[in-house]
Formats: sequence, structure tokens, C-alpha cells
Amino acid sequence: MSEAHPLDHVVLPVANIDLARERLGKLGFTVAADARHPFGTENACIFFADKTYLEPLGIASADAYDASVKKGNVFTARDRAFRFRCGDDGLSAVVFGTADADRDHARFNADRISGGEMLQFARPMKMPDGSETTAAFRLAFAADLRAPDFFLFTCQRINPLPMDRKALETHVNGVTGIAEIVLAAPDPKAFATFLRFASGVASVREEAFGISLATPNVRISILSADGLNAYFDLVAPSADRGLRGVGIVYKVADLAVTEAHLAANGITYTRKNNRILVKAASGQGALFAFEEKR
Repeated sequence: MSEAHPLDHVVLPVANIDLARERLGKLGFTVAADARHPFGTENACIFFADKTYLEPLGIASADAYDASVKKGNVFTARDRAFRFRCGDDGLSAVVFGTADADRDHARFNADRISGGEMLQFARPMKMPDGSETTAAFRLAFAADLRAPDFFLFTCQRINPLPMDRKALETHVNGVTGIAEIVLAAPDPKAFATFLRFASGVASVREEAFGISLATPNVRISILSADGLNAYFDLVAPSADRGLRGVGIVYKVADLAVTEAHLAANGITYTRKNNRILVKAASGQGALFAFEEKR
């Protein structure tokens, strides 16, 4: 088993980047400038002080996107399959940070969880001060045939970007980072080994309504239908027996600040178990829950 990987980011397919920017802005997040991938997708990321981020993912060029799928690009092929089965808004992938994507790819192959060929790409990125730099990435994919609507990958940055993202990491809703990623499956234990092998985390904990795993920075839970209902007032996404991404729990310094912002922006929310819950909507493909950092 390799060392445990921290959460790097979460992929949120969206029908339209502008719509996602509007929705996420209303929720109180600072959204970065749009950025395009060389294979037809685009994003408008949300960066957090804990160095994790959200990647709302849209399709900028259908032609380039389709061509990349034909060439065997795992990232766009899985995205297209997700949109076909689940619609254009959702939570399709959890991404771990790594210093060596090649080693991960070899490990995924040895563990029989490889999602396909590695992907390497570079793209220009605009910094908050208006300057441009090039970001380069290497991705290694892990997938489980029983989970067509969800995958995992590790992401290695070849030329790390300057880390001064203070302006982008400050959010009026008070969010400082991600506490937990919530996945759903009728039989959570069925995916324990897959999650453990992909993340490099040594052990999985059995919970009342499923399983959880502690990465170096974020908890990942797989809940049964009863667990989704008990903790988040959620109905299980479908009768399918696969694994689905359903929610993100954020850390905030003061829940009252978050609540005031949501109320002022006309966002519908509920409170449960000392959390504020905002159900998924267009441009926000998963349940968002906010809790005070203890």
C-alpha cells in the first residue's frame, strides 16, 4: 500500500459554466476566471484556504470533446458517460493529490482498478493579478466496473502554480475548506476496497449507515439510503446499485454568517444536526452542507 493521498478537488459536471458561476456566486463562493482544457472542457474553479477546490466542469467545444473521447481520453469519456446516464449536473469524480501519477497508475493496474490510460496536459491560467502562467497536470485513473457513474483519479502538478490565491480563497459565506465528501450506494461496504486502494488510505471504518475513510485532509463517507435520509434528508439518487457522488460538507468559522448570506440571496435551505443544508440545483450538482469547524 502506498502513502495516503489527500483530497485535491471534486469534479462537478454542469450544463453551463455561466449558470454554475451565477448559482455558486449566490451561495457565497468566490469563483475563479473560466479556464479551458485542450480537450474541449472548461471550468470555473472555487479554491479554498485548506488547498482543496471545486471544479465545476462544462463543455466549451463539443467537437474537441467528442474528438478526445474517440482518441481514448478517459476524463472526457467518463464525463460523457456520466452526463448521458445522470444528466448535466452532478458530482462525478473525487481527485486526490499525488507527487507521482506514474506510480499511482502502476499501482492501480496491479490492484486491478485502473480506469484506463494516463492523461497529461497543459493549459494557460490567469492569475488574480491578471498575469498568465501555464498549469500542467498528469492524471492516473481508478474505476470500478460496478460504478459507471463515479470515478477517482490522482492529479500531479508538473509545474506547481504560485500559491498566492488569497483573494480567490476568501468566500463571503465563510467557507474555509471541505470537511467531508458524501457518496451513496445501496451496499456501501461493496466499495470499501476500491476506495481504500484508490486513496492509499490503510483502513476503512464501518459506521451505522455505511463506511468512512479518513484521508490526510478530508473524510469520505459512503452512505446507504437510510444514512442519506438520517444525516441529510436526502432520497437515494436512483435504484442503480453503483456508487454515486451526492454531497459536500464544508467547514465554516461561523454558521450564522453563512445563514445570513444564504437568506439575503434567497437561497432555500434547511437546518439539521447543526448543519445548514442546501439541496442540489442547476449549476450546483450536489447537496451542499455547511458546518462550524470544531
